[in-house]
Amino acid sequence: MNPQPSTAAGTAHDEAVDRARDAIVRVGTSLFARGYVHASAGNISAKVGDHHLITPTDAALGFLEPGRLALVDARGEQIAGDRASKTLTLHRRICAADPTARFVVHTHSTHLVALTLAGVWSAADVLPPLTPYYVMKVGHVPLIPYHRPGDPRVADLVTALIADRAASRTPIRAVLLDRLGPVVWGPDAATALAVLEELEETARLWLLTDRRPEPLPDHALDELRSTFNAAW
Repeated sequence: MNPQPSTAAGTAHDEAVDRARDAIVRVGTSLFARGYVHASAGNISAKVGDHHLITPTDAALGFLEPGRLALVDARGEQIAGDRASKTLTLHRRICAADPTARFVVHTHSTHLVALTLAGVWSAADVLPPLTPYYVMKVGHVPLIPYHRPGDPRVADLVTALIADRAASRTPIRAVLLDRLGPVVWGPDAATALAVLEELEETARLWLLTDRRPEPLPDHALDELRSTFNAAW
């Protein structure tokens, strides 16, 4: 048998893993530099083929080292790096539930955690549709009731919501964990990061205005749906 195809496939996979490592480190550095994460709170993962890369448990996202990221195989068994984050199950199940999800970010972003403490708009939508870009780039964000960090029951709740929203043709890109912050996902690092940034900044705006602004009216939401295919 000619081993070349499998060797080539292995090389391509290794290169994809290396690119994912670099992306995770870049995102962690950027989030830390801009104050979206602090200390060792939060985690980042990337799906590469049927493997997952995820930040190690208690890692400081602003000071990640590519070679220390945890690499996990298709069975969920770790094969390289430091011990995987306790939220590994949640990340893997999000990617399994949403085929477009290949990059997942969880932070303890200040304004979003503050929002859960002050009171969200509703359990189904933690923020009202305040701005057109929130509607277009973020969409609906449900609240997940408080569970301890790493509780596997959170994955059950999140994946059920992903399925329900997909069935209603209003797919979600994020959830907000009560007292723990957002979990966002997308097909790549840039998309997931854009969702996180827009979500955090909208929470900041709403809190800065004492939660007084009215949502966009129905006719404005209809226009965003028809013009930009917004899933709201």
